[in-house]
Amino acid sequence: MSNSKTTGSLLRLEGVSRQYTQGEETVHALRDVTFEADGGEFIAIAGPSGSGKTTLLNLCAGLDRPTAGKVWLGNRDLSELNRHQLARLRLEEVGFIFQAFNLIPVLSAEENAEFILLLRGMAGETRRAKIRALLKEVGLEGLESRRPGQLSGGQQQRVAVARAIAAEPKLVLADEPTANLDTETAFSLLNLMDRLNREHGTTFLFSTHDPRVMQRAHRIIHLLDGRIESDERVAVEQA
Repeated sequence: MSNSKTTGSLLRLEGVSRQYTQGEETVHALRDVTFEADGGEFIAIAGPSGSGKTTLLNLCAGLDRPTAGKVWLGNRDLSELNRHQLARLRLEEVGFIFQAFNLIPVLSAEENAEFILLLRGMAGETRRAKIRALLKEVGLEGLESRRPGQLSGGQQQRVAVARAIAAEPKLVLADEPTANLDTETAFSLLNLMDRLNREHGTTFLFSTHDPRVMQRAHRIIHLLDGRIESDERVAVEQA
C-alpha cells in the first residue's frame, strides 16, 4: 500500500436530504446536510439511533440516492452515474466495514479478504500474496484457512477490515464497526484503523454512537434528527 496521504476534497455533500414514506408517515432521515471530507481524514459521524448516520453512509456510497441535494466522490456527481457505473465506483474506490461483518460463511478468512481483488481480476498468485501479507498486518497470520464460524467476533471484524482495504480504496465507510465488540477488541481494531489512516493515508468515515470511536476521531460530525448539529475538529493523542 502507498504511504502517501491523499489530499484535497474527497467527498462532498451539498444540501442533501433524504425522505421516505413509512405507512402514511413521511420520514425525514436527513435534512439539508452539507459537509466536505478531505483525503486522509478520520471522521466520526456521531448521533443516537435514528439520527440518520447509516442513511448518510449509504448516500456517500451511492447505495441510495438523495431526495434533494448532491453527493460528489472526487469530481464525480453520483446522481449522474448509472447503476453499473456506481457499482464500478464502489468496487474501485470505496471499502465497507459493517457491524454485522457480512463475511461469506463458506469461505475462509483469506477467501473473504481477497473477494474484492478477485472481482477486480487480480491474478491469483499476486492476489494471494497480497492478502496473506495484509492478514498478517491485521494480526491474523496463521488463521487464513479458518472460516468465519471458527473466528471470534474481533477476528471476523479484522477480516472485514482486510477486505475493505485490500483494493486500497480512497474511502472506507464503517457503519458502527465496534458495536458488537468488547472493549479490548474494539480498542485493538481502532488502533489498527488509526495506524492504516496515519501510515497509508486511508480515509475513514465512521457512523457511531460509541464514545470509544469518538475519542479516536480527528473530526466529529454530530447528527440529530437528520441535521448536522455540530462539526468539530479535535486534537487526539496518537496510539
